[in-house]
Amino acid sequence: MSIVSAVILCTVVGAIGAIVLVAAAKFMAVEEDPRIEEVAGCLAGANCGGCGYAGCADYAKAVVMDGVPCDKCAPGGPKAAAAIAKIMGGEASAVEKKAVVQCQGSTEHCKPAYDYKGIQTCAAAAALYGGPKTCSFACVGLGDCTKVCKFDAIHIVDGVAKVDKDKCTGCGACANICPKKVIMIDAAGPRKPVVMCSNQDKGPVAMKACTTSCIACGMCERTCKFDAIHVVDGVARVDYDKCKGCGMCAQKCPKHIILFPLKDDPNPPKPVVKQAPKPAAPAAQAPKAEVPASQAPAAKPAQAAAQPEAKAEAKPETKAE
Repeated sequence: MSIVSAVILCTVVGAIGAIVLVAAAKFMAVEEDPRIEEVAGCLAGANCGGCGYAGCADYAKAVVMDGVPCDKCAPGGPKAAAAIAKIMGGEASAVEKKAVVQCQGSTEHCKPAYDYKGIQTCAAAAALYGGPKTCSFACVGLGDCTKVCKFDAIHIVDGVAKVDKDKCTGCGACANICPKKVIMIDAAGPRKPVVMCSNQDKGPVAMKACTTSCIACGMCERTCKFDAIHVVDGVARVDYDKCKGCGMCAQKCPKHIILFPLKDDPNPPKPVVKQAPKPAAPAAQAPKAEVPASQAPAAKPAQAAAQPEAKAEAKPETKAE
């Protein structure tokens, strides 16, 4: 076979193959819903997996094809949820979720149970006698949550995890990795109480482990008029479907472990600390200015009596001269 014949044969075979592929692509193609691409364009594109899917593309497909809720993209927030809901012809929830560490077991309040020298991960430390702290329910504080956070929104401060609310997107990666499960993704909102303790031991045992632990006294439960908070497994739990956000449970808690509204500082200010002596100080000095005025009339006669004596002494001197 000559070279020309070989070239012609290859060209014909290639042309036939191209025609077959074009025909197959036209008649056997599976059309994709154009909304999938639109939904994917509304997502943050972080592929963090907080929605429960492998990536943003899989979540977008699940929203369109399976009817998955449109508010699962935590990094995108309410804006992404509203945009997706508009594409899907529905409404999105406006609640913005944030991570909350339900533990105040810092180095000041929760002492170490032993000197841990093992692998510096929370998972490894928690597997050894329940963790290196006296409270077996406390945050281990070795930073597994900080390593998985892609938004630099959680850090270890004084042996306990602290969340930066401005950076947190509520993706849930920190909550999933925490071996003690003290991190929850808060959907309560800023005007609902949050119990900042996870200790399930009884009151005396809990107090020995941590000075800021819930003692299960039930004061919050008795105070709530809406039956929204109960002591379950030795620690207070809030039912946010019933909670009205009155804040009475936070005011009555003797250990101040219920925060309302949600704050970064776990130590609420004490109302008794107000000092009133400072404004009263000028009033106390005022009588001192009045005392000379009251004594002034009594001093005038004494001065008047002293003046004639001086004149009497002066007259004999003039006569002697």
